[in-house]
Amino acid sequence: METQTKRAPSTEIVLPELVGGLRYMARQPILDLRGRVHGYELLFRAGPETAFRGDGDNATRTMLDNTVIFGLDKLTSGLPAFVNCTVESLTEQMVHVLPPSMTVLEILETLEPTPSLIAACHKLKIAGFRLALDDFTWQPKFEPLVDLADYIKVDFIKTGPEARQELFKRLNGRAIALVAEKVETQDEYKQACDEGFTLFQGYFFCRPVLMKNRKIPANRLFHFQILQLMQENPINLSKLSQLVKQDASLTYRLLRLVNSPACAMRQEVRSIEAALLAVGDDVFRRIATLAIASELNAGQTAEVLRLAFVRARFCETAAGLCALDANEEYLLGLLSLLPAMLRVPMVELAPTLPLREKICEALLGTQNKERCLLHWLECHEHGDWIKCDSIAHTYCLDQDDLILHYAEAVVWADDVLLSAS
Repeated sequence: METQTKRAPSTEIVLPELVGGLRYMARQPILDLRGRVHGYELLFRAGPETAFRGDGDNATRTMLDNTVIFGLDKLTSGLPAFVNCTVESLTEQMVHVLPPSMTVLEILETLEPTPSLIAACHKLKIAGFRLALDDFTWQPKFEPLVDLADYIKVDFIKTGPEARQELFKRLNGRAIALVAEKVETQDEYKQACDEGFTLFQGYFFCRPVLMKNRKIPANRLFHFQILQLMQENPINLSKLSQLVKQDASLTYRLLRLVNSPACAMRQEVRSIEAALLAVGDDVFRRIATLAIASELNAGQTAEVLRLAFVRARFCETAAGLCALDANEEYLLGLLSLLPAMLRVPMVELAPTLPLREKICEALLGTQNKERCLLHWLECHEHGDWIKCDSIAHTYCLDQDDLILHYAEAVVWADDVLLSAS
């Protein structure tokens, strides 16, 4: 089959030039008991240092300006945005640039509950904002703020079981949602559930209990065979069509994606052959891998798939910044979460994947050049700005370019996930 050069137009976030340069912006999901995303905490950093040492008022304004520039609706898909606030942002009404109906104002544990702060929070509640107390531990002086709070976030690492039980007793009868923060393992998640938390923040959903010596399901190996065939250039249309047709669910997802805004086709296609002919090999590879990833993630929380799509798109579009192959980087990002999807260790999965040795090594954790973008993004997801700085410096990557690729990937992934569901 002759490969066409046409590429699928993507849903892009267009950002104005950032005055002074935005160093980092990341989002972390907050999930409910069913694994659905309740909202996102937005993490911002406006300078090269981890701790801000200058004018606090200016730092707050920078954070709020960048929130407006990126657009909360695009960054959170219309879900609540949890935004950290300083005293200035609350008492001087800076936060009014944000939409009250979708903004949760996080009051940091370092803020003193002065009469002016409490009065400002009363006004913000009347205006429609919701309030969250961050890294909360019980102290009598915070009771006026507890009376106003919609959420209380508890650091699951810093607070022990006894302290958390005492907090639950004090909050008994109050209509406040308890958020367990920094939940990183399935054991911690189970413990938080047992204690009564209803919302959870952390990357436990990416670290399920892996089943050692578990065989890769036969239908998943079948999907890997399709991935293998798609690495051929040109693609053997006849063989690929026959393989895809054997999986009705995959065929359905694939055709939905080809006909979705993610691909932006002008005519409807109703067969695998027609899809390949219409979009060309390169675009078809991307769309098909999205459909396969959706199938691989069946039964897991959708946030795993969303994160995989963000990683795939980011690694693909940023590949040119460090002279890497965009197709390989796309697969590296997408397949990096296979263990979370299949509950099989990567050491058992990597040998079955149709990738060259350096990419397989990157999936296994080797810090080679092929892994630099994925490594940067993994650190970025956790808000580890120092490691992000180190990776960017090592590979001569521009931080502003990276964050623009990340923001576009977030919007693209949300759009594709909607199309793939």
